[in-house]
Amino acid sequence: MGNISIRDVQISDAPRLAEIYSYYVENTAVSFEYNAPTADEFVKRIEHTTEKYPYLVCIDGGKVVGYAYAGEYSTRQAYDWTTTTSIYVDKEYRRKGIGTLLYAELEKRLKEQGIVNLLAGVATCEEEDEYLTHDSSKFHVCKGYTQVAHMKSVGKKFDRWYDLLWYQKRL
Repeated sequence: MGNISIRDVQISDAPRLAEIYSYYVENTAVSFEYNAPTADEFVKRIEHTTEKYPYLVCIDGGKVVGYAYAGEYSTRQAYDWTTTTSIYVDKEYRRKGIGTLLYAELEKRLKEQGIVNLLAGVATCEEEDEYLTHDSSKFHVCKGYTQVAHMKSVGKKFDRWYDLLWYQKRL
Protein backbone atom coordinates (compact mmCIF):
# COMPACT_ATOMS: atom_id res chain seq x y z
CA MET A 1 0.00 0.00 0.00
CA GLY A 2 1.20 3.46 -0.85
CA ASN A 3 -0.05 6.83 0.28
CA ILE A 4 -3.41 6.22 2.01
CA SER A 5 -5.96 9.00 2.49
CA ILE A 6 -9.67 9.43 3.16
CA ARG A 7 -11.75 12.05 1.37
CA ASP A 8 -15.35 12.87 0.52
CA VAL A 9 -16.77 10.97 -2.41
CA GLN A 10 -16.92 12.71 -5.78
CA ILE A 11 -19.38 11.99 -8.55
CA SER A 12 -16.42 10.98 -10.71
CA ASP A 13 -15.80 8.08 -8.26
CA ALA A 14 -19.06 6.39 -9.29
CA PRO A 15 -17.58 4.00 -11.89
CA ARG A 16 -14.92 2.78 -9.44
CA LEU A 17 -17.45 2.35 -6.61
CA ALA A 18 -19.68 0.38 -8.97
CA GLU A 19 -16.70 -1.81 -9.84
CA ILE A 20 -15.85 -2.49 -6.18
CA TYR A 21 -19.46 -3.19 -5.23
CA SER A 22 -20.20 -5.40 -8.25
CA TYR A 23 -17.85 -8.04 -6.88
CA TYR A 24 -19.95 -8.31 -3.71
CA VAL A 25 -23.24 -8.38 -5.62
CA GLU A 26 -22.17 -10.94 -8.20
CA ASN A 27 -20.00 -13.25 -6.08
CA THR A 28 -21.13 -13.02 -2.46
CA ALA A 29 -24.14 -12.90 -0.17
CA VAL A 30 -22.67 -9.82 1.56
CA SER A 31 -25.13 -7.76 -0.47
CA PHE A 32 -28.66 -9.02 -1.00
CA GLU A 33 -28.89 -7.21 -4.35
CA TYR A 34 -29.08 -9.56 -7.33
CA ASN A 35 -27.96 -7.12 -10.04
CA ALA A 36 -24.95 -4.86 -9.70
CA PRO A 37 -25.90 -1.21 -10.08
CA THR A 38 -24.39 0.78 -12.93
CA ALA A 39 -22.14 3.79 -12.51
CA ASP A 40 -25.17 5.98 -13.33
CA GLU A 41 -27.12 4.35 -10.50
CA PHE A 42 -24.16 4.99 -8.19
CA VAL A 43 -24.29 8.68 -9.12
CA LYS A 44 -27.91 8.78 -7.95
CA ARG A 45 -27.04 6.93 -4.74
CA ILE A 46 -24.15 9.30 -4.02
CA GLU A 47 -26.31 12.37 -4.64
CA HIS A 48 -29.09 11.03 -2.39
CA THR A 49 -26.77 10.04 0.46
CA THR A 50 -24.68 13.21 0.47
CA GLU A 51 -27.78 15.37 0.87
CA LYS A 52 -27.69 14.46 4.55
CA TYR A 53 -24.84 12.08 5.41
CA PRO A 54 -21.12 11.58 4.85
CA TYR A 55 -19.95 9.35 2.03
CA LEU A 56 -16.23 8.67 2.11
CA VAL A 57 -13.67 6.97 -0.09
CA CYS A 58 -10.24 5.61 0.76
CA ILE A 59 -7.49 6.36 -1.73
CA ASP A 60 -4.27 4.37 -2.09
CA GLY A 61 -1.79 5.94 -4.47
CA GLY A 62 -4.54 7.74 -6.37
CA LYS A 63 -6.81 4.67 -6.62
CA VAL A 64 -10.13 4.33 -4.78
CA VAL A 65 -9.83 1.11 -2.76
CA GLY A 66 -12.87 1.32 -0.51
CA TYR A 67 -15.81 3.40 0.58
CA ALA A 68 -18.16 3.89 3.51
CA TYR A 69 -21.29 5.91 4.02
CA ALA A 70 -24.17 6.48 6.38
CA GLY A 71 -27.83 6.23 5.54
CA GLU A 72 -31.21 7.03 6.96
CA TYR A 73 -32.55 4.38 9.31
CA SER A 74 -36.12 5.66 9.13
CA THR A 75 -37.94 8.72 7.83
CA ARG A 76 -39.69 9.25 11.17
CA GLN A 77 -38.24 12.21 13.07
CA ALA A 78 -37.63 10.34 16.32
CA TYR A 79 -34.93 8.37 14.48
CA ASP A 80 -32.98 11.45 13.33
CA TRP A 81 -30.10 10.56 15.69
CA THR A 82 -29.72 7.05 14.28
CA THR A 83 -28.10 6.05 10.98
CA THR A 84 -27.14 2.90 9.18
CA THR A 85 -23.54 2.38 8.12
CA SER A 86 -22.21 0.58 5.07
CA ILE A 87 -18.68 -0.25 3.97
CA TYR A 88 -17.13 -1.97 0.98
CA VAL A 89 -13.44 -2.53 0.33
CA ASP A 90 -11.86 -3.69 -2.92
CA LYS A 91 -11.41 -7.44 -2.62
CA GLU A 92 -7.65 -7.06 -3.19
CA TYR A 93 -7.34 -4.62 -0.25
CA ARG A 94 -9.25 -6.50 2.46
CA ARG A 95 -7.58 -7.01 5.85
CA LYS A 96 -5.18 -4.11 5.30
CA GLY A 97 -6.79 -1.56 7.63
CA ILE A 98 -8.84 0.24 4.99
CA GLY A 99 -12.14 -0.47 6.77
CA THR A 100 -10.76 0.73 10.08
CA LEU A 101 -9.66 4.04 8.54
CA LEU A 102 -12.98 4.54 6.77
CA TYR A 103 -15.11 3.78 9.83
CA ALA A 104 -12.99 5.98 12.10
CA GLU A 105 -13.53 8.99 9.84
CA LEU A 106 -17.19 8.15 9.23
CA GLU A 107 -17.87 7.89 12.97
CA LYS A 108 -16.02 11.17 13.64
CA ARG A 109 -18.13 13.02 11.10
CA LEU A 110 -21.39 11.44 12.25
CA LYS A 111 -20.63 12.37 15.86
CA GLU A 112 -19.95 15.97 14.78
CA GLN A 113 -23.32 15.88 13.00
CA GLY A 114 -25.07 14.90 16.24
CA ILE A 115 -25.68 11.26 15.38
CA VAL A 116 -25.86 9.05 18.47
CA ASN A 117 -26.60 5.52 17.21
CA LEU A 118 -25.06 3.55 14.36
CA LEU A 119 -26.74 0.44 12.97
CA ALA A 120 -25.19 -2.07 10.59
CA GLY A 121 -27.02 -4.92 8.90
CA VAL A 122 -24.75 -7.90 8.25
CA ALA A 123 -25.62 -11.02 6.29
CA THR A 124 -24.70 -14.24 8.06
CA CYS A 125 -24.99 -17.99 7.94
CA GLU A 126 -24.35 -20.65 10.54
CA GLU A 127 -21.52 -22.24 8.56
CA GLU A 128 -19.38 -20.11 6.27
CA ASP A 129 -19.79 -21.04 2.62
CA GLU A 130 -18.32 -20.00 -0.71
CA TYR A 131 -20.58 -16.92 -0.77
CA LEU A 132 -20.33 -15.64 2.78
CA THR A 133 -17.81 -15.57 5.62
CA HIS A 134 -18.16 -14.18 9.12
CA ASP A 135 -15.62 -11.41 8.37
CA SER A 136 -18.15 -8.56 8.43
CA SER A 137 -19.54 -9.65 11.80
CA LYS A 138 -16.03 -9.93 13.24
CA PHE A 139 -15.15 -6.50 11.84
CA HIS A 140 -18.15 -4.79 13.40
CA VAL A 141 -17.60 -6.43 16.80
CA CYS A 142 -13.94 -5.35 16.64
CA LYS A 143 -15.08 -1.77 15.96
CA GLY A 144 -17.27 -1.72 19.07
CA TYR A 145 -20.62 -2.74 17.64
CA THR A 146 -22.90 -5.07 19.63
CA GLN A 147 -25.28 -7.57 18.07
CA VAL A 148 -28.84 -6.51 18.87
CA ALA A 149 -30.95 -8.64 16.50
CA HIS A 150 -30.83 -11.89 14.56
CA MET A 151 -33.39 -12.30 11.81
CA LYS A 152 -33.47 -15.81 10.36
CA SER A 153 -33.75 -16.72 6.68
CA VAL A 154 -34.66 -13.24 5.49
CA GLY A 155 -32.50 -13.10 2.36
CA LYS A 156 -32.30 -15.65 -0.42
CA LYS A 157 -29.36 -15.53 -2.78
CA PHE A 158 -27.58 -18.21 -4.83
CA ASP A 159 -30.52 -20.48 -4.03
CA ARG A 160 -29.71 -20.40 -0.30
CA TRP A 161 -31.29 -18.67 2.66
CA TYR A 162 -29.21 -16.25 4.72
CA ASP A 163 -29.83 -14.61 8.06
CA LEU A 164 -29.39 -10.94 8.86
CA LEU A 165 -27.70 -9.68 12.01
CA TRP A 166 -28.16 -6.12 13.21
CA TYR A 167 -25.31 -4.50 15.07
CA GLN A 168 -25.49 -1.25 17.03
CA LYS A 169 -22.87 1.19 18.25
CA ARG A 170 -23.52 4.21 20.41
CA LEU A 171 -21.25 7.16 19.73
